[in-house]
Amino acid sequence: MIKDKNGRDLSLDEALPKINKRIIAVLLEFQLMLLRWTGYVPSHSWRCFVYRLAGIKIGKGSVVHMWANFFQPKNIKIGEDTIIGDHCFLDGRASLKIGDHTDIASQVLIYNSEHDVHDESFKVIEQPVEIGDYVFIGPRAIILPGVKIGKGAIIGAGAVVTKDVPAGKIVGGIPAQVIGERGLKEFKYRLGRASLFQ
Repeated sequence: MIKDKNGRDLSLDEALPKINKRIIAVLLEFQLMLLRWTGYVPSHSWRCFVYRLAGIKIGKGSVVHMWANFFQPKNIKIGEDTIIGDHCFLDGRASLKIGDHTDIASQVLIYNSEHDVHDESFKVIEQPVEIGDYVFIGPRAIILPGVKIGKGAIIGAGAVVTKDVPAGKIVGGIPAQVIGERGLKEFKYRLGRASLFQ
């Protein structure tokens, strides 16, 4: 007899879709392991080539620094002239859109999936994350599911962003709160060349 994770008996018709889903999950885990290994190659061009093969949409002139990690790459879109720092985690279980000329520092974690801690089955809730153009996200910041970050916003180092950030605002803290506003109102800059061996 086949049983589910809670010990409930399953018929073959009930078990086959679960078995198929598990096989697909294992294949995805294998793909993510290969992408993680790709992160050790000190070449932006090579890494972006492999990441694009995996389904990540990466705009012209954008780079992903070494040791980045992903989940569900096919749902991740990175705009043009954008830099993703080393050791970042980009969650694609729901849609993740990152704009143009956006600078994401080292060790930033962006999630769009979380568990419902009040649900008896601890079910997963997935919500898209959208990060606008000309945004800067400081080191070790955490962006949680369902958040939209407006054009030109600044996320301070170590901030935990639990709600939308309006365009041009500076936020910091846990949970992140507005602490200022950018003096720049028109954005025309380009981020420039990323370090070669990072």
